[in-house]
Amino acid sequence: MRALLSQDEFHIPPNALLQKTDPKWRGGFSLGVDLGMSRTGVALSKGFSIRPLTVLELRGQKLELRLLDIAEREEADEFIIGLPKSADGKETPQSNKVRSVAGRLAVRAAERGWRVYLQDEYATSMEALDFMIDMGVKKSTRQGKSDAYAAMMVLQRYFAMSGEGNELVLPKQLELQEKLRQGPPKDLDFFPEELEG
Repeated sequence: MRALLSQDEFHIPPNALLQKTDPKWRGGFSLGVDLGMSRTGVALSKGFSIRPLTVLELRGQKLELRLLDIAEREEADEFIIGLPKSADGKETPQSNKVRSVAGRLAVRAAERGWRVYLQDEYATSMEALDFMIDMGVKKSTRQGKSDAYAAMMVLQRYFAMSGEGNELVLPKQLELQEKLRQGPPKDLDFFPEELEG
């Protein structure tokens, strides 16, 4: 029986690294997620375009299922979840809650061949506020959309770092690890050359 792989042995490059290193890469899209106590911001990256998507006021299983629905609709194959850390890079009490949600989401995502990564989100909320002010977003609008913009900042950091320093959330089940290794089913309309071979 095969042993569980450690994260270091499990080599699946994130979209940010593939985008940087493979000129022919036409891969999946990424969903940025800023988990909050009552509100969760979601942003989307398609190629080099990153935009805020929505703010969800859901928790638990309803939130996880809604995130999976959004990923399917937007054709995303990975989730980039902001991990709260302090200024000195240490994890906070909120980090454990985020890890718990990310772990449950990773199991559901792996069933589809999708990946879940954790990305340091220190100061992304402040970056989001500055960005919205610079873009001229009205104060009355900022409050309702700030979580989605924070998720956008998580994605921007992830792509700026080419996926370096993020952490793959790996399900313990071997069959799910194998589904992750295989990745999502290929869209044969998008990859017609695979029909010919």
